[in-house]
Amino acid sequence: MDYLRIILFIGLVFHKFLWELLKKRSGVAQKPQLSAGLLGRWFIKPIKLFVLLFIGFQTLFLDLFPIAEDPSNLRLWGTLIYCVGLGTAVLGRLQLGNNWKDLEDYQVLKNQSLTTNGIYQYVRHPIYTGDILLLIGLEVALNSWLVAFTAIPLVIIVRQAIAEEVLLSRVFPNYQHYCKRTKRFIPFVA
Repeated sequence: MDYLRIILFIGLVFHKFLWELLKKRSGVAQKPQLSAGLLGRWFIKPIKLFVLLFIGFQTLFLDLFPIAEDPSNLRLWGTLIYCVGLGTAVLGRLQLGNNWKDLEDYQVLKNQSLTTNGIYQYVRHPIYTGDILLLIGLEVALNSWLVAFTAIPLVIIVRQAIAEEVLLSRVFPNYQHYCKRTKRFIPFVA
């Protein structure tokens, strides 16, 4: 096993550990809406767990569907993209603080406020952006054509971001103004 795989795996563990730590620290124990809660508990959460376990196992042990015979450049670029993604997701999560909820919960918290400072003054969904970059970078760093499958979570994330924006527009009267001055995923671009 090489050092790059260990570093990538440590980044994944750090990401998951931070999310769980911040979730527990926020003390948010509100129940999700019934339909979203059942869907999340019985469908989305097990899928997320399976994907997380697979990615962790792949990161440490598997060479699947190699892109190039000499992957040195791919590993370098993939690692850079991975680090940018991890940093963006972590920064977004830290700045969102107690306003964060699992994507399958589909709710606005009772005391939630609109976060528009820090990275959120440039992009509305930095955690989603960071997570997609992390996945793309990971698969490129692992020299794997599985990078093509990042299109699946990308579609889910775009759908989720749009649904969240509809919900936030109903709850926060100034959300539409915020949307006009920020981009959804990539600062100054998209």
